Amino acid sequence: MIKRLSFLLFFTLATSASFTASAADLSITVSNLTRGMYFTPLMIAAHAPEDRVFTSGTPASASLQAMAEGGDISGLSGDLTAVGATISENAASGLLAPGANATAEINTDGSEANTHLTVVAMMLPTNDGFIGLNGIEIPTEPGTYVFNVNAYDSGTEANDEIRGGGASGVPGFPAPGPVDAASGVNGSGVSTTIESFVHIHRNGIGDTDALGGSSDLDATVHRWLNPVARVFVTVN
Repeated sequence: MIKRLSFLLFFTLATSASFTASAADLSITVSNLTRGMYFTPLMIAAHAPEDRVFTSGTPASASLQAMAEGGDISGLSGDLTAVGATISENAASGLLAPGANATAEINTDGSEANTHLTVVAMMLPTNDGFIGLNGIEIPTEPGTYVFNVNAYDSGTEANDEIRGGGASGVPGFPAPGPVDAASGVNGSGVSTTIESFVHIHRNGIGDTDALGGSSDLDATVHRWLNPVARVFVTVN
């Protein structure tokens, strides 16, 4: 049975439409669908519908900027904790590699208001790109549901595609660990534009000059098409 929810497709594997249960016990699996991008520590949260961490077409919060530019989820986690959200942090115990999966268990017993689900993580290497499953309503019928997830741009940093420190407000993308093996150096910069609002990411541009060119991204490795992630939600 195929249903449509907002702009995301989901498929239910529930075997009985007549049996319902609360969404108190959830298993959330995140899959990295990209060829060469890594996801920084994931933040997975069940929360009230009004407590979204971003809205497309509007400026990013400081907490979203910190996550999108440097992978720091502490601000977003703190914001949601303050309003009673149920949160799982860093399900992959570090970076989620291309083609890899990570699973978190969430129990919302006693938190009846936490009816919506958000999953975010920075994409590496990008300047301020992130995956965003943004406050979808959690199904209440037992079964497994699949959501395709797009890449967003926080609009807080120019997509120059140049190596940098990765701190919030500091130009350039962080390139830790395995990202170094595929990215170049000495790029002149792709863009100087800061959009100042959250939007669907344009993708990485890259080039094939590892020692120069306009970008430090490898066009044969670091390009992608949406969706970039897939989230499996199992309602027990």
